[in-house]
Amino acid sequence: MKVIVNILRIVVGILFFISGFIKLNDPVGFSYKLQEYFSPGVLDLDFLSPYALGIAIILVIIELLLGIGLIIGYYKKATLGLLLAMILFFTFLTFYSAYYNKVTDCGCFGDALPLTPWQSFSKDVVLLVMILILIAGQRYLQPFFSRFGRTIVIFASFVGALGFGYYVLMHLPVFDFRAYKVGANIQEGMEVPDGAQQAIFEYRWKFNVDGQEKIITTPGDYPNSSGEFMGVETEMIQAGYVPPIHDFTIDKAGEDYTQQFLDVENLLVIVAYDITKTEWNGWPKVKKLTDDALKKGYTVIGLSASGENKTEDLILKQKLNFEFYSADATTLKTIIRSNPGILKLQKGTVLQKKHWNDVNEINLQTLPTAKPNLDLSLKFKLDTIARLDEKYWELAQLEKGKRSVAAKQIGLEPEDYENDWITRLNMLNISSLDLVTSYLNKQIYPGKDTVGEPTNLIALNVIKHNPEQIPQYLDILKKAGREGQLPFTLIAALEDRYLVGQGKPQLYGTQAWVTKNHGVYIWPITQADTVNNRRKKAGFTRTIADYAKELIDPEYEYTNMTVAEIEKL
Repeated sequence: MKVIVNILRIVVGILFFISGFIKLNDPVGFSYKLQEYFSPGVLDLDFLSPYALGIAIILVIIELLLGIGLIIGYYKKATLGLLLAMILFFTFLTFYSAYYNKVTDCGCFGDALPLTPWQSFSKDVVLLVMILILIAGQRYLQPFFSRFGRTIVIFASFVGALGFGYYVLMHLPVFDFRAYKVGANIQEGMEVPDGAQQAIFEYRWKFNVDGQEKIITTPGDYPNSSGEFMGVETEMIQAGYVPPIHDFTIDKAGEDYTQQFLDVENLLVIVAYDITKTEWNGWPKVKKLTDDALKKGYTVIGLSASGENKTEDLILKQKLNFEFYSADATTLKTIIRSNPGILKLQKGTVLQKKHWNDVNEINLQTLPTAKPNLDLSLKFKLDTIARLDEKYWELAQLEKGKRSVAAKQIGLEPEDYENDWITRLNMLNISSLDLVTSYLNKQIYPGKDTVGEPTNLIALNVIKHNPEQIPQYLDILKKAGREGQLPFTLIAALEDRYLVGQGKPQLYGTQAWVTKNHGVYIWPITQADTVNNRRKKAGFTRTIADYAKELIDPEYEYTNMTVAEIEKL
C-alpha cells in the first residue's frame, strides 16, 4: 500500500501540475472555455462571463500548486481535501458536458491535448479513484524537506506562476499548440489528405404506410416507399477526418477573399475579434506599424467579427490606412490571444505572431514594391471621402420609407440622413472636390506612388462626379495615366463620357447609347477607322467590334454612326 500510495502521489501530482501549467501558458484560451461553460446553453451562469479570465487564472494556479503540494507533502490533509473537491467538481462538469453534449472539448489540457467529453469524464473518474486511494493511505505520505523548506517551495511556485501568467497575458503563450502557430501554413492546414476517413451517417426515414409508422434506414439515399413521408432522423455513425483548420474564411460584402489573401507574398494581418472588447492602448502602436508596413510594400488588412459599422468607426477614430474584412470570432480568438494582435504571413505561412505590446518585434523588410513616399495622411482623407460617399449614394437610391433602416445599417446617425441629408451629400461633394483640386491645381495627381492602390482612383472618381471639371483637369489626368499612377483606360472612359454628355463623338468607343425605339448602339466615334489603334495605346485589350459584342449582344455588328443618325433613333 505504501508503494502504491507514493506512486499515485507522484502520478496525480504531475498530472495536476502539467494540466495547470498548460492552462497557465494560455489563460485567455482557458477563459474562453469557461465562458462556454458559463453560457446559457450550458450552466446558465452568464453573470460570471465578465470574470472568466480572473477565475481562469485563480483555478489554474490552484491546480498547479496542488500538484506541487501533493508531491512535496505540503499540508497533506488540506491538499488532499482540495484535490478531492476539485476533481469532484470537474468530474461533474465533464459528465454534464458529455451526457448532454454541451461542450465538445473540456479544455483540461488546453490545445496541447484536446479530449472529447467522454474521454475527459473517464480521465476524471480515474483521477478521482486515485485521489480516494491517496486519502485512504495518506498516513504513508511522508513530506519532503522541512516545513520551512516546503513553505519556500510553495511560495516560490506561487510567485513563479503569477509571474509566468502575467508574462503570457502581456505577450502571448510561450508554447503554441494551435493550428495557427508560427511556421504553420493555413492553406495546408485546411486540406483533407487523400484517403482520409469519411464521415458515415445513418438516416432513419419515417413513413405512414396504411396507418402504421414504418422506418427505413439508409446511408443517405431517399428510400423507395409507397407511404406518406413523415420525417427523417440523422445519426453520425463514424466521424470523418476534420482538418486542423476548417473554419478560416475572409469575406467582405458577401464576397470571399480567402484564397486571394492566402496567395499574397507579404501580408500583415491585424486581428481584432471584437472591437467592443479591444485594448485601445494597442491601436496607436498598430497604426505606426501598419503605416510603416504600407510604405515598405506590404499588403495590410484587418480581420474582425464586429461588423462593418464598428470597424469603420475604429478606422475613423484611429486614422487607420487599411481595410477590415470579416472572419469568424471563434476562429480569430483561436488564431491569436491578443485583441488587437498581429500576424505576418507569406503565402499563408505564419512567419510571426505578436501581441500588440510586441509590435516592435515584427520584422519588416523593405520590399521591391516599397512606396517610401506614400502620403498616408492624404490617403486617409481620400479613403474617408470614398467611405462617406458610398454610404450617402446608397441612401440616394432608396425610397424615403426605407432610408432610415438602411442608414442605421450602414452606421449613419439620424441627423446624417434626416431632413437636409441631400445638403450634407452636396457638402461632402464640395469638400471632396476642394481637396482633390487643391492638388490638381498644383499639377499633382494623388496617384499610386502617393496614396497606393486602390486609393489612387478616388481623385479620378471625384472629378467623374463633377463632369464640369473634366476639361480643366483632363491633361493632368492623362499625364498621371501615362506615368502609371492610375489606369489610362479609366481616363479614356472618363473623356468619352464627357464628350457624349456634350453631344460630341467619343474617342475610344467606351460609351453606348440606349435609343428610344431601336435598342442599344455604340455612340459615334471620331475617326472610327483608327479607333482600335487609340484603344490599344490607351490599354484596352479588345477591338471596338469585340467590345461592342460583349457590351451589347454577341450578335451585335458594330457600325459607326453619326450623332445625327443616333439622335433620330
